[in-house]
Amino acid sequence: MRAVVYADVRTVAVRDVPDATLEAETDALVRITSTALCGTDLHMYDGRTGAEPGLVLGHEPLGVVEQVGSAVQTVRPGARVVIPTHLFCGTCVMCARGLSAACLRARAEAPGAAYGYAGMGPYRGAQADLLRVPWADANCVPLPGEPGDGYEDDFVLLADAFVTGWHAAATLAGVEPGDTVAVFGAGTIGLLSAYAALIRGARVVYCVDGVDARLDKAGEIGAVPVDFRRGDPVEMIRADRARAGLPLGEEKLGGVDKVIDAVGFQARDREHPDQERPDQVIADAARLVNATGAIAVAGVYPDKDPHPGPGASAHEDLVAPWGTLFSKGVSVRFGRTHDRRYTVLLRDLVVSGRARPSVIVTHHGTLADAPELYRSFDRREDGVIKAVLHP
Repeated sequence: MRAVVYADVRTVAVRDVPDATLEAETDALVRITSTALCGTDLHMYDGRTGAEPGLVLGHEPLGVVEQVGSAVQTVRPGARVVIPTHLFCGTCVMCARGLSAACLRARAEAPGAAYGYAGMGPYRGAQADLLRVPWADANCVPLPGEPGDGYEDDFVLLADAFVTGWHAAATLAGVEPGDTVAVFGAGTIGLLSAYAALIRGARVVYCVDGVDARLDKAGEIGAVPVDFRRGDPVEMIRADRARAGLPLGEEKLGGVDKVIDAVGFQARDREHPDQERPDQVIADAARLVNATGAIAVAGVYPDKDPHPGPGASAHEDLVAPWGTLFSKGVSVRFGRTHDRRYTVLLRDLVVSGRARPSVIVTHHGTLADAPELYRSFDRREDGVIKAVLHP
């Protein structure tokens, strides 16, 4: 079968690899109809995660079940399914608590596993013709319709991007109706975090970024774009809040109630744009968040960085403004997305017409287009925000 594999730093290739097969009686084999590129794929593409050449990339699979093992009970060949990024057993202590991204059985070394992800288990990725899905009864989420229909782009985002955005807004940030929200980073996760916050009733959502296409897309989904190239985003947001008029008695709450970091360790230093500053967003978030507010960290922060960029270090030991956060009484929450908590809820929002996350999809291609799409995506060129491959 064909697959997109990591070849070297900033190089992917489309190669023939051995076909995925059933390896256990609880497996399913899924033929992929759509699979998306993710910002986390770029961490591997840029050589920042220790990915080994030959790793089949991709963790956002949508497809049709082709075969099932003899012990699979609820999944049948021909079923259209989306498969969560973090595969899980469904029965261990963590899974029983709904913490599927911390499954204790999926990976021997530590809790949690994922497809096509360096250091997250032996599971090949989904940017391929076929995907082996362990514990199919737990991991295959059934979908209505047919491949290629009007929901194809919406449903592929249920594997990771939309559930991560929802997790960041709903669970980590705790966005509630009437909240004011700022999202740092208007890539896929930032945009879908903003989109989720708006669905949940946020009064206003600001999206901070420095790429024109992303800022335009933020405005398209109903957020307020904030271009950090034009100045300090914290002060710009405060100024906009003041112009809108703060309620009587709330003059000291000129920031926002909830902040979402959708950038992570590759944040740019605003004073030196050619350099990285991994603590830039947390520093801004601490200044901007209102007293007793919340900060959600959805961006990736690895413990080691094999190829640190200018301004970064091999070990991401950040200096956080704990004093400011403590004095404000701010809640700070991290955590991988426990995908399976959200997939059915978000599927039903899509089917009912309440959510169309596909608004952020900008490009389509085949597996053969992957090298060029990765290149453009990594360089923030050609308007690539979210690209979907159709094997």
